[in-house]
Amino acid sequence: MALNGFIEFFQKGKTFRPKKRFAHGTIRYSLHKQACASLNSGINLREAVKLPPGEDTNDWIAVHVVDFFNRINLIYGTISEYCTIETCPVMSGGPRFEYLWADGDKFKKPTQLPAKEYVNNLMDWIENQINNQALFPCTSDLPFPKNFSTNCSKILARLHRVFVHVYIHHFENVVTINAEAHVNTCYKHFYYFVTEFQLVSSKELEPLVDMASRICRD
Repeated sequence: MALNGFIEFFQKGKTFRPKKRFAHGTIRYSLHKQACASLNSGINLREAVKLPPGEDTNDWIAVHVVDFFNRINLIYGTISEYCTIETCPVMSGGPRFEYLWADGDKFKKPTQLPAKEYVNNLMDWIENQINNQALFPCTSDLPFPKNFSTNCSKILARLHRVFVHVYIHHFENVVTINAEAHVNTCYKHFYYFVTEFQLVSSKELEPLVDMASRICRD
């Protein structure tokens, strides 16, 4: 499923929040275009996530973190009306996995929240990270912080929890709008990327491990 088709499909519905973009003329904008071109060409997703020769790993990770943030926003936005306090009183992925929210600021201790509130807090937190030049420089004029990869791992692990919740609690809603192929393609892309660069632990990936073993074979 080409990236353009994915974006066009989900933009027909509601967007959860504005998309983040890279400035024209920057290295990251060029890498973003390169990554999109690879996906649109129908290249194997496992190959598409590999670091292009001569490019910086942090630049490549930065591009994908923003891309996944945008795309998972679009996915959640399409099912958010079904994710209510009544249907999803906690942020979970079935009975075995419950996620508590903590951000070190408003929620200093892990706190149980309804799924929609958890996701709202998560997306606000990621947006703040991406917009903070000290944490997430948007041009090559600014250096990456030493803990950049660690910060991105945390962002991606938490984004994976949105996939977990959508797949386990809202997949019927996804099927109803004929979006399962689009969501599966996005998950495959995400899975191949985070495993290629070892950015999300096997523990975090565990809730969807059976599904990943089925759809992530190419």
